[in-house]
Amino acid sequence: MAPIAASRQQFDEIPTVVGIFSAFGLVFSVSLFAWICCQRKSSKSNKTPPYKFVHVLKGVDIYPENLNSKKKFGADEKSEAKNKSTMPKNSLHLDLEKRDLNGNFPKTTPKIQSSPDLENLSPKHFVERKKDSVSPDSLKSITSLSSEDKQDKLGTLFFSLEYNFEKKAFVVNIKEARGLPAMDEQSMTSDPYIKMTILPEKKHKVKTRVLRKTLDPAFDETFTFYGIPYSQIQDLTLHFMILSFDRFSRDDVIGEVLIPLAGIELSEGRLLMDREIIKRNVRKSSGRGELLISLCYQSTTNTLTVVVLKARHLPKSDVSGLSDPYVKVNLYHAKKRISKKKTHVKKCTPNAVFNELFVFDIPCEGLDDISIEFLVLDSDRGSRNEVIGRLTLGSSAEGTGGEHWKEICEYPRRQIAKWHMLCDG
Repeated sequence: MAPIAASRQQFDEIPTVVGIFSAFGLVFSVSLFAWICCQRKSSKSNKTPPYKFVHVLKGVDIYPENLNSKKKFGADEKSEAKNKSTMPKNSLHLDLEKRDLNGNFPKTTPKIQSSPDLENLSPKHFVERKKDSVSPDSLKSITSLSSEDKQDKLGTLFFSLEYNFEKKAFVVNIKEARGLPAMDEQSMTSDPYIKMTILPEKKHKVKTRVLRKTLDPAFDETFTFYGIPYSQIQDLTLHFMILSFDRFSRDDVIGEVLIPLAGIELSEGRLLMDREIIKRNVRKSSGRGELLISLCYQSTTNTLTVVVLKARHLPKSDVSGLSDPYVKVNLYHAKKRISKKKTHVKKCTPNAVFNELFVFDIPCEGLDDISIEFLVLDSDRGSRNEVIGRLTLGSSAEGTGGEHWKEICEYPRRQIAKWHMLCDG
């Protein structure tokens, strides 16, 4: 009986042991779960929240927590000037209203760092240095303005020229422009930028950034052109084109500055100059040149064959006197463009030979609602291509355009060629 009683006692103790171990396991599981939750919560609180920036600066760690509450986006100028002295040097201020149209922040100081003498110079110093360095003949030819140009003030451009003999590099610094006219009638301001070309080859074309809503833009941008021997500097001409950016249409041309480098001595170091901005040399409506076109209407296949043969006596498109013409051909049906073609570019010639053939499918019977437009343009990689002249052929066209169209309608399947005068672009 004694062994049986002992075995019964052992069986009675097993549930108690299991209960104790279960209780310890439950307490351990709850403690572990609570610890894991606390760790996750603390890691989330310490994690840096993601921020998206419109403009990213290289090598700078940017977080909005570092910004003063008064220095956030759209801060006014008064609060900016008041808090400027209290901000540490390493703090960063992002003001989207002051970004230019390229997305860049303007420099805080328009001064030229490489030359401390330039910071203290007034416009009078520019004029004095210019007169000492340029011969009277070249100065007279550059700065001579008509009475109309003097009445319409377009502002003044300030820049510097320098030649680096060690690197054989020509250096141009576009400093600023003052007194520009307002091209936006609503805001009475402009969004100016400058295009610069070295003539006559037009190989070097550069442009500055766009500065928003200012009539006195401080660009302070330096352009270095390598591989130009000093002996060739005298044969070059600088052409500055001052424009105002327009987001919805073609940029407005404010004016231009032409600087022949003949007689300008750069061996003594940096030369500071300023020039009055003059009106752009707009071509007259007459003398746009001529275009030789051959047309053939195939009534059986309902196609129109167009051959752009030649162009002659094209006017110069810029101050270099050299054009790079090509022809764009647009086919219209009931005043809606349905097809377009273009020729290859012919380099540096006022008398271009194209000899290029295009075949257009006509969507209707006959040529009553069909017209064709020829645009002669000057190819320019640095900017938008400029229209040299325009020609329209159709049943409603006047002059030789209407006569040529009437002939191809009366004599289908015959190739008929005619010279046409180009009109204003």
